[in-house]
Amino acid sequence: MSLFRLRAALAVAVLLLVSGCASLGPAQRAAGAQVAIDARATAIDCNAADACAQASPLRELDARAFAESTPSAPRHYVRILDEGPDALVARLAMIRSARRSIDLQTYIFDEDDAGWLVLRELQAAAARGVRVRLLLDQLAALEKVETVAAVASLHAGLELRIYNPVLDRVRLSMPMYAVASACCWRQLNRRMHSKLLLVDDAIAVTGGRNYQDDYYDWGEGYNFRDRDLLVAGPVAREMAANFAAFWASPRSVPAERLGDVARTLRAQGAPRLQPPAYRRPERVAALATLADDPVQVRERLVAPALAVAGVSFIADGPAKHRDDAPAAQVDPASDALRTLIADARGEVLLQTPYLVLSKPAQRLFRSLHKQPAAPRVRVSTNSLASTDAFIAYAISYKYKRRYLRDFGFEIHEFKPFPADAPIALDATGLDLDAAEAETAVPTRRPSLRERRLAKRGLRTAPDSESARHSPFSSGGMPVRLERAGMRLGLHAKSMVVDERVGVVGTHNFDPRGDTLNTESAVVVDDPAFARALAGSIRRDMAPGNAWTIGRRDSSPILPGIEFTLARISERMPIFDLWPVKYATSYQFVPGPGCESPPSPFDKDFRRCHQPVGDFPEVDLGLKWLGVRVFTAFGSGLSPIL
Repeated sequence: MSLFRLRAALAVAVLLLVSGCASLGPAQRAAGAQVAIDARATAIDCNAADACAQASPLRELDARAFAESTPSAPRHYVRILDEGPDALVARLAMIRSARRSIDLQTYIFDEDDAGWLVLRELQAAAARGVRVRLLLDQLAALEKVETVAAVASLHAGLELRIYNPVLDRVRLSMPMYAVASACCWRQLNRRMHSKLLLVDDAIAVTGGRNYQDDYYDWGEGYNFRDRDLLVAGPVAREMAANFAAFWASPRSVPAERLGDVARTLRAQGAPRLQPPAYRRPERVAALATLADDPVQVRERLVAPALAVAGVSFIADGPAKHRDDAPAAQVDPASDALRTLIADARGEVLLQTPYLVLSKPAQRLFRSLHKQPAAPRVRVSTNSLASTDAFIAYAISYKYKRRYLRDFGFEIHEFKPFPADAPIALDATGLDLDAAEAETAVPTRRPSLRERRLAKRGLRTAPDSESARHSPFSSGGMPVRLERAGMRLGLHAKSMVVDERVGVVGTHNFDPRGDTLNTESAVVVDDPAFARALAGSIRRDMAPGNAWTIGRRDSSPILPGIEFTLARISERMPIFDLWPVKYATSYQFVPGPGCESPPSPFDKDFRRCHQPVGDFPEVDLGLKWLGVRVFTAFGSGLSPIL
């Protein structure tokens, strides 16, 4: 070992000791784990063969799918879950209908109303005899070590594992992030971004949503416009095999065997999982009741489901995170998505919250645009006003010229206050007024970010997904706007090719998804489904819901020189200091000859649109400076955003 590496190792060891993070010995770890194992309840509340599963109309979908399938012609039923409350109702109904098994895999599992509601449902399922396996990525696996220890001690039928834990811990404080960055950067950056809820290896939900209030329209000041897919049929067995690979991976560690959890168990015994203090208990109760209503479940989830034939599940496995992984196992999900795009002939609809493309994706779109009859590529993404990741937006802003000129993208940036979006803030039929909301019992002390926003008269949700990608991400703090209100940010990850194939999954079509995160998606080769998904994406791109990005008017003074300088500045690997960018935001203005919005490449675009500035709705202050700083100096962060 070199002297430098020896000194670095000693420095890390000192930091670990000072922070109280020294690993437990095998005997101490085993003793802590045994406390949890001994505390687990073993009694089963039900002796029925079906574990007293609730009869739900939702399970008609997988029963029909398997009955109508043959080995050579599998049949599936799918339901696009655009509205957060429907996505939560689907999850509760599935868990309550489980007869044998529940497998849940996710990136974020928060200790808020949505998280606690689902956790209690999983506990009840285990108590009636269902095998429950809960796999959480370390960076966002519950908020408190005590909660993790309590869940690990609940019931013999409920197992909790933590994926890819760094520093032998389930929770990393900010000082621990610094230590992890110094000693274990590669491991810290490799995360399980896959999301799946699978019941009885027959029916599943997958897509963009984590387990946190702002993914189900329950956030106080900020909610995500997201999308899941409910799918029933034989493809669920492929999902089961993928989950089993993650569960069996050495990177998936039983929670009770992690150092900070085992230490807590040895010091305090098995903590009791306290009854949740819901922030808005009436709303929680109403939605829980809704999931029990067969009429509502049938109307919301079963009746709109589409019967489809061509369904496949593309997914990375834990082998993606091995240093010696075979090339075929590095990024199978990314490869499959790029293959679909490469086969496009007429149109690609792409929806991603963070428009930061990997090098292979850039090469693909550049080559696609050079084809003699290039397909139209329409992109739905966030504006600076709607995003929760301003650094990612800043990098996207840097490359707008490339996106428009070299790739031919038609970019529509989501508004923070869209006129028409599938979000139901009064999802359960309860009309809680402001006084009731304010007096509801809080589940936690507000974070530093929330306290800072409160001083400015703003309220927002807990740290979001982008804040947990890596220590160098945006911090999950939306920019300040010119007006107050419930704002939305796009989080859906979907694609439609030629209104023939539709994709709903977890991949942001970004560099992290290609090389660092594990991702998954459901691909449905069915025109009716593709049209339905395309309609949902186009709704998000409609003029009332999004601004369109178009070329800025050229400077009347030496426009060619200005363009050249801007292009040279953009191509600089670090510095991009030219202040005037190629493109800006436009708002559609209907009128004679402008009944529908033309393409930004159409000759009538400017006649039918008016410019609204680079960052519409944003209260330009220090965040603008931050955007410019990361535009100028942050291009090196692209691979980890």
